[in-house]
Amino acid sequence: MSTEVQRELILNFHGLGEPPEEIADAERNVWIPVEWFEEILDVAPRHEVSVTFDDGNRSDVELALPALAERGLSARFFPLTGRIGAANYLSAEDIVALRDAGMSIGSHGCEHRDWRTLEDDELHEELTASRRTLAEILDADVAEAACPFGSYDRRVLRALDGACYRRVFTSDGGTHPVGARLASRATVDRSRPLSHWLELARTGARARPGPVLQGKRFIKRLR
Repeated sequence: MSTEVQRELILNFHGLGEPPEEIADAERNVWIPVEWFEEILDVAPRHEVSVTFDDGNRSDVELALPALAERGLSARFFPLTGRIGAANYLSAEDIVALRDAGMSIGSHGCEHRDWRTLEDDELHEELTASRRTLAEILDADVAEAACPFGSYDRRVLRALDGACYRRVFTSDGGTHPVGARLASRATVDRSRPLSHWLELARTGARARPGPVLQGKRFIKRLR
């Protein structure tokens, strides 16, 4: 009997299509053509590759949801609750529509702030207020969180534990055991060509993290 641990690859996305004018230059790199997204979905092994979306951009419901539904796929969405209802971001009704379409909803905090830089009371507010807002919208508990900028350390992980989040999504890249509490993600952006992301998606669970990546993860969890 094989005792090999099953692994998964999570590909993380932000915006699809052309970014709105007000999107900061630093964030434009993570907006990709919807055609890229569709091609990546079409080559990824379904049982090995999962998809997440951060920030709560309107393209989540306008472009990502139809592409996922057409393929019978689901994804996790992590909106910023401080931007709900703002121009070019998801409304409360959009978030409910995503949930009703079979998507999962988690917290990305209230504002787009690096959790490592916050004072303890500010961090507590980011984690608890965002969860409370989403729970009120969905009339259900929210138990997953994605770290803004993929930034975390021991203090942030303790705060997430204290706020009763059962699973935390980072941006560390590579794969991890299926169902791991600390889930790594590879953020798809324009810094590399589509061919790179297609190859990564095809590789799926075989995209094992190398020693450098493993070392970086280890340091983040201990610092």
